[in-house]
Amino acid sequence: MLIRLRFALLACLSLAGALADPAMAADKPLWELGIGIGALSFPDYRGSDESDLYAIPLPYFVYRGDFIKADRQGIRGAFFDSDRIELNVTLGASLPVKSKDNGARQGMPDLKPSVEIGPSLDLNLWRTLDSRYTLDLRLPVRTSVTVESGLHDIGWVFSPRLNLDIVDVAGLPGWNLGVLAGPMYGSKRNHEFFYSVADPYATADRPAYDAKAGYAGSQFLVAASKRYPHYWLGAFVRWDSLKGAVFEDSPLVKRDTYFAAGVGIAWILGESASRVEALE
Repeated sequence: MLIRLRFALLACLSLAGALADPAMAADKPLWELGIGIGALSFPDYRGSDESDLYAIPLPYFVYRGDFIKADRQGIRGAFFDSDRIELNVTLGASLPVKSKDNGARQGMPDLKPSVEIGPSLDLNLWRTLDSRYTLDLRLPVRTSVTVESGLHDIGWVFSPRLNLDIVDVAGLPGWNLGVLAGPMYGSKRNHEFFYSVADPYATADRPAYDAKAGYAGSQFLVAASKRYPHYWLGAFVRWDSLKGAVFEDSPLVKRDTYFAAGVGIAWILGESASRVEALE
């Protein structure tokens, strides 16, 4: 569970940026490494009406290589000779759920934790001359596997989204704001994992249900962060809607809208002596 939460919180918080002055090319360390702690309020699964508050370790890692980079925008490679197109690697995951602790899933098999990984083609649609405002279209496609008792394929997810990054938001130096929104889609196998009810687990209040592939709702996220000389702060709020999703009528969907939120702090423990010029 901690692996999943680290991925989720780091991904959400990093949307707003982790560095102090991304609008200018500057001399920066080749790599930075740190560790911190985060708090996350999240539902058991999308559509659940039960949630928990987690305190989790939060890794911090930045690498500014010529061909591979790892920073606030994820892990990406220089596969295109263009400042308008990037091919990134994206990560996602889902929480493990003990069915005995979730009212909607009483008597059903537990939900194993899963990890999602896959490429994202990111297209820059617009930016100002000083790069203070940047609007991107991100097209991530990820395959999902359970990570408990071996790896088992549970389908794919596709979540095209618009992402707006604002540097020095409201005139506050170093504070970065990220706004992200878009629909979600999933395969039949992925939706079955979370929302199907097999005949042996059907009850009077929970009829058998066969989830289908297709539209899986939408998300809207706002994140803010600032990189100080020796530490980093970040926070996010996410609104999730399952209205119109192909599995909205599953008996396991108890809520079609909800909020999730997180906050984190990471201390920078070390950085390389090598310096590179970076525009971030």
